[in-house]
Amino acid sequence: MDARLLRMRDQVRERHQAGHRQVQLPDLVSECDAEGLSWMRRSARLTRRMCEAQRPVIESDQRIVFTRTTPRIPPVYRPEDWQRLTSGHTLHELGPISNICADWGMVLSEGLLGRRRLALASRERATRAGDGEAVEFLDAAVETIDGVLALAGRYALVARDLGRRDVAELLGWVPANPPRTFHEALQALRLLHAVVWLSGHYHVGLGRLDQYLWPYLEADLKTGVLDDGAAEELLEEFFISLNRDSDLYPGVQQGDNGQSLMLGGVKGDGSDAVNPLTWMALRAAREVAMIDPKVNLRISQHTDLKLLSLATELTKLGLGFPQYSNDDVVIPALVAQGYELEDARDYAVAACWEFLIPGKGMEVVNIGAVSLPAAADRGIREGLASGGEMDAVLERTAADIRAQVAARVDSYRRLLLPPAPYYSVLMDGCIETGRDLSKGLKYNNFGLHGACSAGAADALAAVEQFLFTDRSVSADRLLAAMDTNYLDDEPLRAKLAGEGPKVGNHDDRADRMLVVLFDRLADACESISGNGRGGRVRPGTGSAMYYIWLSTGHDGMFEPVVGATADGRRAGEYFGANLAPSQGVAIRGPISVLQSFGKIDYRRICNGGPITLELADAVFRSPDSIEKVALLVHVAAELGCQQLQLNTVRAAALRDAKSHPERHRDLIVRVWGWSGYFCELEEPYQDHVIARHAFGGD
Repeated sequence: MDARLLRMRDQVRERHQAGHRQVQLPDLVSECDAEGLSWMRRSARLTRRMCEAQRPVIESDQRIVFTRTTPRIPPVYRPEDWQRLTSGHTLHELGPISNICADWGMVLSEGLLGRRRLALASRERATRAGDGEAVEFLDAAVETIDGVLALAGRYALVARDLGRRDVAELLGWVPANPPRTFHEALQALRLLHAVVWLSGHYHVGLGRLDQYLWPYLEADLKTGVLDDGAAEELLEEFFISLNRDSDLYPGVQQGDNGQSLMLGGVKGDGSDAVNPLTWMALRAAREVAMIDPKVNLRISQHTDLKLLSLATELTKLGLGFPQYSNDDVVIPALVAQGYELEDARDYAVAACWEFLIPGKGMEVVNIGAVSLPAAADRGIREGLASGGEMDAVLERTAADIRAQVAARVDSYRRLLLPPAPYYSVLMDGCIETGRDLSKGLKYNNFGLHGACSAGAADALAAVEQFLFTDRSVSADRLLAAMDTNYLDDEPLRAKLAGEGPKVGNHDDRADRMLVVLFDRLADACESISGNGRGGRVRPGTGSAMYYIWLSTGHDGMFEPVVGATADGRRAGEYFGANLAPSQGVAIRGPISVLQSFGKIDYRRICNGGPITLELADAVFRSPDSIEKVALLVHVAAELGCQQLQLNTVRAAALRDAKSHPERHRDLIVRVWGWSGYFCELEEPYQDHVIARHAFGGD
């Protein structure tokens, strides 16, 4: 990056933009109450008023502009009215629609004026048909479009006043009209994307950026409007701009904001989709070295090793991305789950790793987690207490999984999604049919995490090995030790922890239990006859924040929490994240981890969730380290793994950062499906990152 971009990045890291934020917000509740507006019209009013509340900020060196000047999103209902409106329903997380992805390519190709014309034509049809609900929705959609266009117009006027003719010309054309250049496309995307957040939504994905932006870049390169260097500078600035307001975006932890993008993969016809912008985006992310955007790369057994090597350079920096998704596994799994082949080939990921189809899915990819350790623990305790053999333990484990799945899905049968007129403008089919996004789209599935699987499988494998195979441990002794957290039987705990079969070592004794757990999870989800929204329930392998919550509890969501377990884990000790060996387990090496998790039937388990490997920074000290790690990614694809996440761990730096955060403000780590600044994390998440097993270099 040149000096201009380096200075811009430093200013963003130092929160220079916070000085532009204003406290004054529109009183939407009083305004909407006075006009007696419906929920739909209140949602549109929120978008428009938030656009009006923005004070245009154009720094002298910015070529892609927009800085949010409102620190929070105001409510549109009084608390008592909101309670009445939502009573008897389930709200997803914070309430508003989140964690989906717009069809950015479609919106750019049509421009907001094109979307507005389409909305007005649909309104005419709805009026003739006497469809008042559709008319109201389309009026609301047009109001949001007008709000965004007015915001762009105000930015253009300020730019002219500042003598920034370049910015004025950009915003005089986009996002109203289809971009004519790569620069215009980036500026349009920056503004369109930011307004989704201003409308109260969050975890707003960027989809397959190298696919929908490539036509604009390709045309510029052919005509000489840009060369590669100038284009890459623009992309680097766009990436920096995504970090400008991200501290205002909600999440479980700072950095958990869902600004994920997908690169590579195949086109709708199955041909290779990798293009020069794929490579450029990886280089730009490497140069910018910030937590956003979160980069995902689609791979297969045939992916160019040079591309994997470039991606590995990001891993070496410790950014925690890219995260890899294996087309050879994911696409057939999505087709098996009812997705059309062309749509399946267009998949991206949500905030963390869950698969979605941009513009075509109103899917709730995280309705909660099934605690696999809890299911295994209850199966073990009840099965052994009844005097049963291993089959009885597994039957009770499966019954508990079924009960957990049913409970999670039943709670979401009362799901209430608020109206989303602006987000609807960005999706396929909403304006055309006069139907708000909250009513559903082509795909309306739920996603459910099968959390902390390695610990559950290890516990079951230990019981099978020591109680029923070699019969070296009695049921009474194990149950008593677990009940007392192993305080009175440390030798047994050491035996279970040190000698028991463990997932991650390509040990069929443990891996068979891993497969059984996910097969039973798939059985339970497939037994659900619809999710109440015209979709099905997709099971996945991710753990998200549940690796903390399931071991310690969180707001009473998981009570009782899982105490001491049969694999020798003590109460309160954290589980492994996603598909990862249990913490503290001695592992043969990274290949054995891939072999263990490659045994899962991913055609049935397709909500995503990566194999997570922690690499010590010593791995990258050898000259050929980049190629070795790239080959590891290739092996993962060959072994049939679904997703892979590689993290570089600098244990000494992490420990020092806990004591001296002022020295490490730019230290980035992967937390679960996202990357964040280590010093901004709460202590339990910091401790978990430090404690993760790291594979060293030889």
